[in-house]
Amino acid sequence: MFEVLSAAEAERVTALYAPLADAVRELIDATIRTEVDDDVVHQARTTIEAVTASLRQRTRPAKVSYRVDGRPLPLGNAAIGVCNPIAAPIVVQHDGGGRCTSDFVLGSAYEGPPGLVHGGVSALVLDHMLGEAASEGLSKARFTGTITVKYLRGTPLGPLRCDAWIESAEGVKVFARGTISDAAGVTVEAEGVFIEPAWARESQ
Repeated sequence: MFEVLSAAEAERVTALYAPLADAVRELIDATIRTEVDDDVVHQARTTIEAVTASLRQRTRPAKVSYRVDGRPLPLGNAAIGVCNPIAAPIVVQHDGGGRCTSDFVLGSAYEGPPGLVHGGVSALVLDHMLGEAASEGLSKARFTGTITVKYLRGTPLGPLRCDAWIESAEGVKVFARGTISDAAGVTVEAEGVFIEPAWARESQ
Protein backbone atom coordinates (compact mmCIF):
# COMPACT_ATOMS: atom_id res chain seq x y z
CA MET A 1 0.00 0.00 0.00
CA PHE A 2 1.34 3.42 -0.96
CA GLU A 3 0.79 6.72 0.80
CA VAL A 4 1.58 9.87 -1.18
CA LEU A 5 3.54 12.58 0.62
CA SER A 6 4.11 16.13 -0.52
CA ALA A 7 7.71 17.15 -1.14
CA ALA A 8 7.58 19.37 1.95
CA GLU A 9 6.28 16.57 4.16
CA ALA A 10 8.86 14.14 2.81
CA GLU A 11 11.60 16.63 3.60
CA ARG A 12 10.22 17.10 7.13
CA VAL A 13 10.01 13.35 7.78
CA THR A 14 13.51 12.72 6.47
CA ALA A 15 15.00 15.62 8.43
CA LEU A 16 13.37 14.39 11.63
CA TYR A 17 13.85 10.62 11.45
CA ALA A 18 17.08 10.15 9.48
CA PRO A 19 19.23 11.61 12.30
CA LEU A 20 17.46 9.25 14.73
CA ALA A 21 18.40 6.31 12.51
CA ASP A 22 21.99 7.60 12.39
CA ALA A 23 22.06 7.76 16.20
CA VAL A 24 20.76 4.19 16.49
CA ARG A 25 23.33 3.07 13.92
CA GLU A 26 26.03 4.50 16.20
CA LEU A 27 24.38 2.70 19.12
CA ILE A 28 24.55 -0.59 17.21
CA ASP A 29 28.27 -0.09 16.58
CA ALA A 30 28.85 0.79 20.24
CA THR A 31 26.84 -2.25 21.37
CA ILE A 32 28.97 -4.56 19.24
CA ARG A 33 32.30 -3.13 20.37
CA THR A 34 31.73 -2.11 23.99
CA GLU A 35 33.68 -3.60 26.89
CA VAL A 36 32.24 -1.44 29.66
CA ASP A 37 31.51 -2.72 33.17
CA ASP A 38 28.37 -4.66 34.09
CA ASP A 39 26.64 -1.74 35.82
CA VAL A 40 27.06 0.46 32.72
CA VAL A 41 25.58 -2.27 30.52
CA HIS A 42 22.58 -2.71 32.84
CA GLN A 43 21.97 1.05 32.98
CA ALA A 44 22.25 1.35 29.19
CA ARG A 45 19.81 -1.55 28.68
CA THR A 46 17.25 0.07 31.01
CA THR A 47 17.59 3.40 29.20
CA ILE A 48 17.30 1.82 25.76
CA GLU A 49 14.20 -0.14 26.76
CA ALA A 50 12.58 3.06 28.02
CA VAL A 51 13.42 4.93 24.79
CA THR A 52 12.05 2.04 22.72
CA ALA A 53 8.78 2.13 24.65
CA SER A 54 8.49 5.89 24.10
CA LEU A 55 9.03 5.53 20.34
CA ARG A 56 6.38 2.79 20.15
CA GLN A 57 3.68 5.15 21.44
CA ARG A 58 2.87 5.95 17.82
CA THR A 59 4.04 3.88 14.83
CA ARG A 60 3.15 3.74 11.16
CA PRO A 61 1.31 0.63 9.92
CA ALA A 62 3.38 -2.28 8.67
CA LYS A 63 3.66 -2.69 4.89
CA VAL A 64 2.97 0.99 4.18
CA SER A 65 5.30 2.60 1.64
CA TYR A 66 5.55 6.24 0.66
CA ARG A 67 5.81 8.01 -2.67
CA VAL A 68 6.87 11.56 -3.47
CA ASP A 69 6.46 13.06 -6.95
CA GLY A 70 5.73 9.61 -8.36
CA ARG A 71 8.86 8.01 -6.89
CA PRO A 72 9.22 5.78 -3.83
CA LEU A 73 10.59 7.23 -0.59
CA PRO A 74 12.35 4.19 0.91
CA LEU A 75 12.10 4.98 4.62
CA GLY A 76 12.45 1.39 5.82
CA ASN A 77 14.31 -0.17 2.89
CA ALA A 78 16.82 -2.78 4.08
CA ALA A 79 19.53 -1.42 1.78
CA ILE A 80 19.10 2.38 1.94
CA GLY A 81 16.14 3.19 4.18
CA VAL A 82 16.81 6.61 5.73
CA CYS A 83 14.81 5.56 8.81
CA ASN A 84 16.35 2.09 9.00
CA PRO A 85 19.47 1.97 11.22
CA ILE A 86 20.45 -1.50 10.01
CA ALA A 87 20.58 -0.28 6.40
CA ALA A 88 24.05 0.56 5.16
CA PRO A 89 24.64 4.35 5.19
CA ILE A 90 24.38 4.61 1.41
CA VAL A 91 23.44 7.82 -0.41
CA VAL A 92 23.00 7.19 -4.14
CA GLN A 93 24.20 9.76 -6.66
CA HIS A 94 22.73 9.50 -10.15
CA ASP A 95 25.09 10.60 -12.89
CA GLY A 96 22.66 10.28 -15.81
CA GLY A 97 22.77 7.79 -18.64
CA GLY A 98 21.81 4.91 -16.36
CA ARG A 99 24.84 5.32 -14.08
CA CYS A 100 24.94 5.79 -10.31
CA THR A 101 27.55 5.84 -7.57
CA SER A 102 27.82 5.90 -3.81
CA ASP A 103 30.70 6.55 -1.43
CA PHE A 104 30.03 5.13 2.03
CA VAL A 105 31.62 3.64 5.14
CA LEU A 106 30.77 0.19 6.52
CA GLY A 107 31.57 -0.43 10.18
CA SER A 108 31.37 -3.31 12.63
CA ALA A 109 27.66 -4.01 12.09
CA TYR A 110 28.43 -5.23 8.56
CA GLU A 111 31.35 -7.53 9.41
CA GLY A 112 31.67 -11.12 8.17
CA PRO A 113 35.22 -12.46 8.44
CA PRO A 114 37.28 -10.42 10.93
CA GLY A 115 37.87 -6.94 9.52
CA LEU A 116 35.98 -7.68 6.30
CA VAL A 117 32.49 -6.92 5.01
CA HIS A 118 30.09 -9.88 5.06
CA GLY A 119 29.63 -11.22 1.53
CA GLY A 120 25.85 -11.02 1.89
CA VAL A 121 26.09 -7.32 2.69
CA SER A 122 28.17 -6.75 -0.44
CA ALA A 123 25.56 -8.63 -2.46
CA LEU A 124 22.77 -6.53 -0.91
CA VAL A 125 24.54 -3.29 -1.76
CA LEU A 126 25.20 -4.38 -5.33
CA ASP A 127 21.65 -5.68 -5.83
CA HIS A 128 20.27 -2.34 -4.75
CA MET A 129 22.74 -0.24 -6.72
CA LEU A 130 22.24 -2.24 -9.91
CA GLY A 131 18.50 -1.83 -9.35
CA GLU A 132 18.92 1.93 -8.94
CA ALA A 133 20.75 2.07 -12.26
CA ALA A 134 18.37 -0.28 -14.09
CA SER A 135 15.27 1.55 -12.83
CA GLU A 136 16.80 4.94 -13.67
CA GLY A 137 16.68 6.18 -10.11
CA LEU A 138 13.64 4.10 -9.07
CA SER A 139 11.58 6.02 -11.63
CA LYS A 140 10.66 2.88 -13.56
CA ALA A 141 9.40 -0.46 -12.26
CA ARG A 142 12.27 -2.85 -12.99
CA PHE A 143 12.99 -5.59 -10.49
CA THR A 144 15.80 -8.10 -10.03
CA GLY A 145 15.36 -11.21 -12.18
CA THR A 146 18.82 -12.66 -11.61
CA ILE A 147 22.05 -11.34 -10.15
CA THR A 148 25.49 -12.90 -10.19
CA VAL A 149 28.10 -11.72 -7.70
CA LYS A 150 31.81 -12.42 -8.07
CA TYR A 151 34.08 -11.88 -5.06
CA LEU A 152 37.57 -10.95 -6.21
CA ARG A 153 39.03 -10.51 -2.71
CA GLY A 154 37.94 -9.59 0.78
CA THR A 155 36.26 -6.19 1.10
CA PRO A 156 37.70 -4.38 4.13
CA LEU A 157 35.49 -2.52 6.57
CA GLY A 158 35.83 1.24 6.18
CA PRO A 159 35.49 3.65 3.24
CA LEU A 160 34.12 2.05 0.07
CA ARG A 161 32.64 3.03 -3.28
CA CYS A 162 29.99 1.36 -5.39
CA ASP A 163 29.49 2.07 -9.10
CA ALA A 164 26.59 0.70 -11.15
CA TRP A 165 25.46 1.20 -14.72
CA ILE A 166 23.12 -0.05 -17.41
CA GLU A 167 25.00 -2.14 -19.94
CA SER A 168 22.16 -2.85 -22.37
CA ALA A 169 18.40 -3.31 -22.72
CA GLU A 170 16.33 -5.86 -24.58
CA GLY A 171 12.54 -5.58 -24.54
CA VAL A 172 11.36 -5.73 -20.92
CA LYS A 173 14.84 -6.68 -19.69
CA VAL A 174 17.63 -4.35 -18.60
CA PHE A 175 21.15 -5.67 -18.09
CA ALA A 176 23.20 -3.89 -15.43
CA ARG A 177 26.68 -4.23 -13.95
CA GLY A 178 28.40 -2.86 -10.90
CA THR A 179 31.40 -2.99 -8.59
CA ILE A 180 32.42 -2.31 -5.01
CA SER A 181 35.91 -0.86 -4.57
CA ASP A 182 38.26 0.15 -1.79
CA ALA A 183 41.32 2.40 -2.14
CA ALA A 184 43.25 -0.45 -3.81
CA GLY A 185 40.63 -1.26 -6.45
CA VAL A 186 37.64 -3.50 -7.14
CA THR A 187 36.81 -6.13 -4.51
CA VAL A 188 33.41 -7.36 -5.74
CA GLU A 189 31.65 -7.21 -9.08
CA ALA A 190 28.14 -8.14 -10.16
CA GLU A 191 25.89 -8.39 -13.18
CA GLY A 192 22.15 -8.66 -13.17
CA VAL A 193 19.01 -8.81 -15.27
CA PHE A 194 16.18 -6.48 -14.23
CA ILE A 195 12.69 -7.05 -15.54
CA GLU A 196 9.72 -4.75 -16.01
CA PRO A 197 6.72 -6.57 -14.48
CA ALA A 198 3.55 -7.22 -16.43
CA TRP A 199 1.46 -4.76 -14.39
CA ALA A 200 3.85 -1.93 -15.28
CA ARG A 201 3.67 -2.78 -18.97
CA GLU A 202 -0.14 -2.90 -18.88
CA SER A 203 -0.35 0.58 -17.29
CA GLN A 204 1.64 2.24 -20.10
